[in-house]
Amino acid sequence: MRKVSAYLFYLFFAAVAATAPLTAQSILRDAETEAFFHEISDPLFLAAGLNPKDVKMYLLAETSLNAFVSGGQNIFINSGIIIKSDNVNQLLGVISHETGHISGGHLTRFGDVGKIAGNTSILSMVLGAAAILAGSPDAGIGLFMAGQSVALGQVLAYTRVQESSADQAGASFLEATATSGIGHIEFFEKIRHQEIMAQVRQDPYIRSHPLNSQRILALNGVVKTSKYYRKPPDPLLDEKFRRLKAKIIGFLYPPARTLNLYPISDTSPAARYARVYAYHKALEWDLALAEADALIALEPDNAYFYEIKGQILFENGKVRDALPIFEKAVHHAPDQPLVATALGQAMVSLEDPAMMDKAIPILKNATRQDSGNSFAWFNLAKAYSWNGKDAEASLATAERFYSAGVPPQAMMHARRALDSFSPGTPEWLRAQDIFFVSKEAVDRYNRQNKKRRRATSFKFSSSNQPN
Repeated sequence: MRKVSAYLFYLFFAAVAATAPLTAQSILRDAETEAFFHEISDPLFLAAGLNPKDVKMYLLAETSLNAFVSGGQNIFINSGIIIKSDNVNQLLGVISHETGHISGGHLTRFGDVGKIAGNTSILSMVLGAAAILAGSPDAGIGLFMAGQSVALGQVLAYTRVQESSADQAGASFLEATATSGIGHIEFFEKIRHQEIMAQVRQDPYIRSHPLNSQRILALNGVVKTSKYYRKPPDPLLDEKFRRLKAKIIGFLYPPARTLNLYPISDTSPAARYARVYAYHKALEWDLALAEADALIALEPDNAYFYEIKGQILFENGKVRDALPIFEKAVHHAPDQPLVATALGQAMVSLEDPAMMDKAIPILKNATRQDSGNSFAWFNLAKAYSWNGKDAEASLATAERFYSAGVPPQAMMHARRALDSFSPGTPEWLRAQDIFFVSKEAVDRYNRQNKKRRRATSFKFSSSNQPN
């Protein structure tokens, strides 16, 4: 990404691990995307007997096809799944299948790391973030530090029996929500030809979800008996899907490719959405703003249209112009912490003490709603520090590194907070929790690393013994 687009990346699609280098395999955060995921998936989770609040969904900035379940009730979807799907029902087919794995309690197993290249650092971040956000920060931090060489493409290699079971369960969830399962079959048919490719050319989805004719025939038999078989996708959800797809393409693809897919002759909201990001990446800010204004004129109550306009203004240094735009976005989406973070970050960037006072409650509320929002913690710490509240800044910084899965820094700043707050206060107790959990993770990592060094040393010494 160009440097100019860093903020766009962070708030439209913000990496969970704020301190880690941003790569094409980052977890993407976006308020509109996450709201859409819940809107289409929560009925499936309820049909599966799951509590929607317990199921976490993550979007990965990876254009290859893959989706998997890990860490309990956590569903990970590559951006490529959305890009390659033709309608919302095809995406729902994939989600229903992964929900089948959760409801079936299918175990995950790690594949052979050496067989997959190019995905060597994502898994520990993904699992660690999932564990932290799911309420297991101890396990999450340990995973962040310990597993930097596991291949994402082989994180789930289910048996064909489990795959078939998940197919059937997913079909039943779609039936329960009055949704046609034909999208699931269409998605399978779309990628079926990849089975004959060499493994290195296959999308990860094929390797982790092995297909065969029997599976597709069995699923087809169930889906065709449904009274919803010929039911088309929900028009409202399908329109939201098209916008999300365009948004992702605009963000991930080179501008020329995006503009080829969404030419200016296409005035649909989805096409305008794609071009906003394409023009922004191409540094054509006037054109990007024109597309954003056209979207706002079309839907004046859409918070996400204001959000993207505010981001463009902010990145062009027009911070004070961006503030009322972000405020409108928050007004129309008061329960979206990522949108609130955009407003808070703009306020903090002005480095005005009065504005810092206004930003602090906004950012505190954002972190209260989304404790894994490390970027909100970063800006909250900056606001506290600017106003001379060093103890609060230390605690917010500890929270930032804690949520990002960086135990050494979390421990260091938690120690500073402990030394600053009065013992027994809520802030002191929170700092203590972060300190001891982070310290345990660091100590565990050091012990494991020491064992690995000893084992390596022993093998090397043994291999050099004379015959």
